[in-house]
Amino acid sequence: MNPPRTDARRHHDPRVRGFASDNYAGVHPEVLAALALANGGHQVAYGEDDYTGNLQRIVRSHFGAGAEAFPVFNGTGANVVALQAVTDRWGAVICAESAHINVDEGGAPERVGGLKLLTVPTPDGKLTPELIDRQAYGWEDEHRAMPQVVSITQSTELGTLYTPEEIRAVCEHAHARGMTVHLDGSRIANAAASLDVPMRTFTNAAGVDILSLGGTKNGAMFGEAVVVINQDAVRRMKHIRKMSMQLASKMRFVSVQLEALLAKDLWLRNARHANGMAQRLAEGVRAVHGVEILHPVQANGVFAKLPHDVSERLQKRFRFYFWDEAEGVVRWMCAFDTTEDDVDTFVAALKEEMAR
Repeated sequence: MNPPRTDARRHHDPRVRGFASDNYAGVHPEVLAALALANGGHQVAYGEDDYTGNLQRIVRSHFGAGAEAFPVFNGTGANVVALQAVTDRWGAVICAESAHINVDEGGAPERVGGLKLLTVPTPDGKLTPELIDRQAYGWEDEHRAMPQVVSITQSTELGTLYTPEEIRAVCEHAHARGMTVHLDGSRIANAAASLDVPMRTFTNAAGVDILSLGGTKNGAMFGEAVVVINQDAVRRMKHIRKMSMQLASKMRFVSVQLEALLAKDLWLRNARHANGMAQRLAEGVRAVHGVEILHPVQANGVFAKLPHDVSERLQKRFRFYFWDEAEGVVRWMCAFDTTEDDVDTFVAALKEEMAR
């Protein structure tokens, strides 16, 4: 049989890489192969397919026998439907001021989910029981949105990590006050790889009730999942996912990507590599006089402060973003396909620009 004709052509140089986001990376070849494997023939739509069924088994091996996965299109969708599943219409979510749900989701939790976010400033992106208590009050006050959920991110938006003990303390504190705990795990694989523990160690074993499981940043084409650990949220999730336009008809193509990542160790290999490249980048940057690394490099991101004009010149050679432009803070992210040569070339360019 002749191969199918295609008129598509490449519009980019695949040798070009940057440090703007792990979302810039392509799709891991093993995930692409899985997508091709799932193609062909007919499978029942809306999650009744064999791939989504098998994904449930795999997710339970990572997050416990009672876990249930609800594949969705993207990370914002995962966070919004997860938070809706564990709140009432009058509910509020306590989160770090730097949390993705507060800073980078276009107001979706509040505008689409109808939630009130109660934010807390944190020095390192992490909540503690003491910080939670700054917003954990007023449950009987009809004039205030009711705190019902604590949302944490692992790894955080600042590239830092919670230890399993820190998450356990957050969960115990929240549960004692009648609140549930949501974990935004868009980079959960990077956290597990850095901590060198299974994901269950800091999720279901620590008391997390519901989590957003990332795939896109770790080698998938698209797709995340909401993993429900507290079964009280399962019935609501089924309806909220549809209402929030996150129910894929051809769900097998989301599920098979997560299956490819999670069934064996691809998720861990990809995350370990990205983390290792961030460590290499940090080591190179530390040798550059005048550049300051601001946070511990614990996952796949490096946050640094350097002269604004240097950053602007460097951005013409490599893509990356300002994190706080007024303060001269930038963020450099590594991905599963970042190479040692990519890192070394970038560090050499940074040295050149700093010397000008």
